[in-house]
Amino acid sequence: MFIGTRPGRDDKPNEDYVIAALSATSVRAVLLDGAGGPSELPTGCHHGTPWYVNQLGDSVMFRLRDPRTALTTALAQAVDDVARLHRVRCDLDDPGTPSSTVVMVRCANGLVEYLVLGDSTFVADVGGKAETISDRRIESVGANLWQEMAVLPTGTPEHQAARIRFVENQRRMRNKRAGGYPIASNDPGAAYEALTGSFPAGQVRRVALLSDGATRYVEFGLGTFADALDLLGSATPERLFEQVRAAEASDPAGERWPRAKHRDDIAAAYLPMRLDET
Repeated sequence: MFIGTRPGRDDKPNEDYVIAALSATSVRAVLLDGAGGPSELPTGCHHGTPWYVNQLGDSVMFRLRDPRTALTTALAQAVDDVARLHRVRCDLDDPGTPSSTVVMVRCANGLVEYLVLGDSTFVADVGGKAETISDRRIESVGANLWQEMAVLPTGTPEHQAARIRFVENQRRMRNKRAGGYPIASNDPGAAYEALTGSFPAGQVRRVALLSDGATRYVEFGLGTFADALDLLGSATPERLFEQVRAAEASDPAGERWPRAKHRDDIAAAYLPMRLDET
């Protein structure tokens, strides 16, 4: 098993979170990629995104212990748990209130169950083939604003101003039924909009949970998702992080790979699904 995360910047707290647990009878893991956004924008929350993802991740993991609890229900209850923790002090109606993508996996009772909400990715080695699930509904929101940002050099004031316009629009569309996208934030109902499914446990050898900072490994052409599984399952799994960082450094202005941030937080979990490989 491997779990790891790195911040995108040394002067900013990591907004990714990953946790996993293996036992003789079950495997469960949660990966969250929090959306804090540019520091110029308010959030209405006194605690901040790192606090939010830590609270949400711990609550989800607790609720996943009972195999009778559906993954969607576990997430919905966890979202409600965290909302109650800071509703009195924080303005949860602010468009910038903390939110997060979610990837969950649980192996119990002969099934490998998964849930994906937002543009993080679940990868499963099923019969020797890498099956991937990622929720890309967010990409249909503000595509024109993304293009306006993508043509500008990363790190310039012009790029940052375009990024702020892009994020402001995304914030307004969170959990909007018409033209928006579902995400974990303050609405438990978003959990039931997640992508879910399962595989027979006997068909799955290993799985990985990846934030979009980690999937840059594939998006930048450094390797395939199958290669990512191999690397994360090797004796040196953090080489995946190092290769992404090297690619980011080689393209500081985002000319080859246009992106919102030069470097992003990275999080990954790798879990063998067969007990003889744990």
